[in-house]
This record gives sequence, structure tokens and C-alpha cells, in this order.
Amino acid sequence: MVEIVPGTFLTFLPGFASLQIYSPSIVISLSSPLQIPHHPRQSPAHSPAASSHISNLMVLQPAQQVTTLSHPPYCSARSSALMDTSPAPPLLLRPSAPSIDPSAAKAVISKSGGAAASVYDLRREPNIPAPFVWPHAEACPTTAEELGVPVVDVGVLRNGDAAGLRRAVAQVASACTTHGFFQVSGHGVDEALARAALESASSFFLLPLAEKQRARRVPGTVSGYTSAHADRFASKLPWKETLSFGFQDTAAAPVVVDYFTSTLGEDFEPMGRVYQEYCEKMKELSLTIMELLELSLGVEKRGYYREFFADSSSIMRCNYYPPCPEPERTLGTGPHCDPTALTILLQDDVGGLEVLVDGDWRPVRPVPGAMVINIGDTFMALSNGRYKSCLHRAVVNQRQERRSLAFFLCPRADRVVRPPPAVAAAASPRRYPDFTWADFMRFTQRHYRADTRTLDAFTQWLSPPTPAQATAQEAA
Repeated sequence: MVEIVPGTFLTFLPGFASLQIYSPSIVISLSSPLQIPHHPRQSPAHSPAASSHISNLMVLQPAQQVTTLSHPPYCSARSSALMDTSPAPPLLLRPSAPSIDPSAAKAVISKSGGAAASVYDLRREPNIPAPFVWPHAEACPTTAEELGVPVVDVGVLRNGDAAGLRRAVAQVASACTTHGFFQVSGHGVDEALARAALESASSFFLLPLAEKQRARRVPGTVSGYTSAHADRFASKLPWKETLSFGFQDTAAAPVVVDYFTSTLGEDFEPMGRVYQEYCEKMKELSLTIMELLELSLGVEKRGYYREFFADSSSIMRCNYYPPCPEPERTLGTGPHCDPTALTILLQDDVGGLEVLVDGDWRPVRPVPGAMVINIGDTFMALSNGRYKSCLHRAVVNQRQERRSLAFFLCPRADRVVRPPPAVAAAASPRRYPDFTWADFMRFTQRHYRADTRTLDAFTQWLSPPTPAQATAQEAA
């Protein structure tokens, strides 16, 4: 029996035959109908304006913990990552945040007596809590040598500089076939807008924890505030806070403004307008970069990738890395590959981004006025594996906070991801099967903690082995 208390409301997740119940004490996701009297009160965070633009990004269950490897698939020995393909349980009881003491990290036990979920106020932690400690083998020391990331002037696509365009195409092709990272200048994003976006992130993350928790991420969704992803994972937590929200420029209303006002209140409308404009500029820049990638791959049909992402449904994430009392024992973001198509990262001048190349973690130095671009798994599939989605991470330090803004370009949820014919033919046979972004995102949210084998694991998940193949694998 579930008691419905004042403040409870019901949410039907778009695209799923399921029901979600949210109250100040628990969050329950059900895979079958439940007879519960209607309560007229609705949370601002779940108003139609706030949820319409992220409905296609929702998945029903939080991520499953994947099997821990005996040693990591990076640094030294490399091994195949394992995935949990068991079905998610039909009923989840999760503690929600209003009962949390904002003065420190507190464990909140669910009403069902299940495992504790924690919310951490990292700025108040004198020492690193145990869930934040990473094995030394995975938190490998940084090498002194910086990664040679080219700074590509994307303005040559518009100014008629033929020699400059050939140089930019060659730079992109070289970077993307080795490690998938480059920086861009001449992008046309106003410096004042970039500065306002970083400062807005600082303003949000410096709010009291109880205020930030008003935008807490509901389990199974992408949008919202989270401290260290403690709602998804129980160990190897990152020393950071994030605020994420969806973006679609095809929507009738300014979806980012609506998200901020409906979730945090009308006082946050100016912040919402800053990020609305910033996301619009990121969308424009991402399509420009797609033109450059298209030229570097020799795609015959001009505008193929630009058209593919014209109606994209992307994700914006603000990252905050507080000073850490023991930075050598943890990571700001663990080693991962982005499952999305393309990431545009705006860093402050502190630095902390590192890329794994030839077994070494090499820092990417912030370049004033430039933005970091990296290829994600989805575009690796669109290039038939020619361009690389590489492991990267973020480290923290003891003295300075660090801020960054990541814009993740994603296809429309029902888009079929397949390389253009000329690209597929150039590296025959096809490396990956056709898939939709919705299926791939669901896989990374529910079954797999992204690494260099995400696409391979996803391919196996889409086409499980036959009984005969499974028997042969077990025998081996």
C-alpha cells in the first residue's frame, strides 16, 4: 500500500506505458496502472511547458550498475567492459530531496527500507567521502605533455578563404582520426554571451543546496540538478555538480526560459534567457562544424549532416567543480566517451580536461576565445568508425573552482543513425547497425556506463547471440 500525502502528483512519461508518482517522501515508477485518486496540485518542474521539450529524452528507469572490472579498460591493461542486460525492476522506491539537510551530505533511506541515496554539498566537505574515492589505477596521474589539439578557424567556411578552408579540413581530419578533439576559433559566439553563461552557472551553483534541489533531477530523466550523480551510482562518484536541460529550437516557445521559470521560479527568467540565447548559438555552431566534418570525410551530398541535425534535440549541461581537499584521490568526471554526436565545451581558464592518448592522460589547455570540440559515439557511427570517440575525464584541484559548459548535439529521438553511402563504402563493411538515438540513449542510461566499447556493447544488445552462439561462448 502506498499512502498519498499532500504535495503528491502524478506524471505519465511520454512514450512509455508507465506512471510516475512523486511526493516529498518518495518517487515511485510503475510499469503497470495503479488506481490512485487524482490530486490537483502539480509541481512546477513537471508543468507541460517544462516537460514538453525533454519528453523524448526520458527513460523509465535509472541506470543499472555495471559489473566492476578487475582492471580498467585504460591506463595499462585493456579489457572488455561488461554490461548488465537484466530487465529493470518494475517498482523503484527512491528518496527525494526536500527532506535533506542542506548543511552537509546526508543519507536518506527510502520508505521501503532500501539502500540509501545521498546528496552531497561538496563545498562543505572537509574530507572526501568514501564513494568519491577512485582506484589509483583509474585515477592515473596526468602526464606533463599537453595534447596537441589544433585550433581550427571555422570562419573560413563563410569568408571565401579557399586556402584556409583546405587547412581547416586537413586539421579536422587529422584530429578526428587520432583522438577526436580539436578547438575552434572564428565561431561567432559573442564573448559577452559566453562570459554571462559561465557567470550564470556560478550564480546557480553558489546557491544554498536546498535552493538547487528545487531543480533536482527526477530519476530516469536527463534534465535537472544533481550532486555527483549520486542518484545513479553508488561508488566512484565525480567531484562535481551539474545542471542539465534540453534544447530544441523547433519548439514554439523558448523552451530553456520555460524550464528555468517553471522549475526555479520567475526570478530565474534572466538566467533562462541567457541560456536560451547561448543554446541557440551552440546549435548554429554545431551545424557549421557538421559542414566541416562533412568536407573532411568527403561526403558527396553537401549538407547531409547539417540536414540530419537540423531538427536535433540536444542537451545543455553546466558543470561546477568545487575545490577538493584531496584531488589526487578522486576525479571531477570519470573516464568516459560521450554517447552523443558532438560536444561543444566552453571552459574557464582553470583547466582540467584530459584525453587518453596512447595510454597517457594528456591535458587540453584552455585557449582564450576558443571552444573545445569532441566527437561522440553517435557521430563515430555516422562516420562508420573513421572518426574516433575517445576517453576523456576532468581532474580537480585543491585551490580553485572550475566551471565549464557542455552542449551535446543529439539527433531527433526517432532519427535512424546510419552513415551516408559514400562514407559507408569507403570503409566497408558497416561497423555498426542502424539504430535510433532514443534506443542508444536508453541503453547508456539504463545498462551501460559509457566507455570506449559502448557502441560495440550496444550492437550486441541490439542483436543478442543465438542460442547456439551463446552456448559456444559459454563453452569457450
